[in-house]
Amino acid sequence: MTKKMLITGSSRGIGEAIARLAKVRGYDVILHGRTLSPNLIKLVEELEAEYVIFDVCKEEDVIQEISRVDQIDILINSAGINVSKPFEELSDDDWRSIYDINVFGLANVTRHVVPVMRASVGLGKIINIASIKGLYSSVGRVAYASSKAAVINLTTGLAKELAPDILVNAVAPGFTNTEMTKSTWSKRIKDQVESILLQRMADPSEIAKLVLFLVSSENEYITGQAIVIDGGFSIKND
Repeated sequence: MTKKMLITGSSRGIGEAIARLAKVRGYDVILHGRTLSPNLIKLVEELEAEYVIFDVCKEEDVIQEISRVDQIDILINSAGINVSKPFEELSDDDWRSIYDINVFGLANVTRHVVPVMRASVGLGKIINIASIKGLYSSVGRVAYASSKAAVINLTTGLAKELAPDILVNAVAPGFTNTEMTKSTWSKRIKDQVESILLQRMADPSEIAKLVLFLVSSENEYITGQAIVIDGGFSIKND
């Protein structure tokens, strides 16, 4: 039976790259967007994929859309936002929006996918897209970084609770050439990118390759881990 993979936030960036590679490797892909954007429509047509539309923060919408799906073997939690501001400039709305999507939304989707996954045949796999900013507090802004630290901690807890039927891991990318990175570009980030050992940002396809290994039949023993993929940034000499 062909494995079916739901990828949240798959209309662009890392989520889109994962969807494209998954399709090439023979998975049935379920795309997701908060709205039916032009880019999502284009990707649905190109990959001939199913899709679901919901705000990850709205439980009723998540329940309604997930109920339409008869099989989910793999869940990729890729939906996320970044508000890059110094701590003293962050408003309550900034904090709420970051945590609502990056943490509570991730938990919301996972909670309603797990029963569907348990009903599928075989070992379930969940991958949460975190960030090196959740592991190294010197990188980036505190609100986004702390939300990704929560994602990593949530990954560990889920791995314990869902074992042995479902493997749960996080992938923690470094600087990756996506629209989100471009939208927060600054001299500070430019200087950090220049200090990466491999002297470049990752392409989203490189993150996708790691994700596809973790969800493949080649992995049946890695769970509860946050795997860093950052071109050596986190071990650079200061």
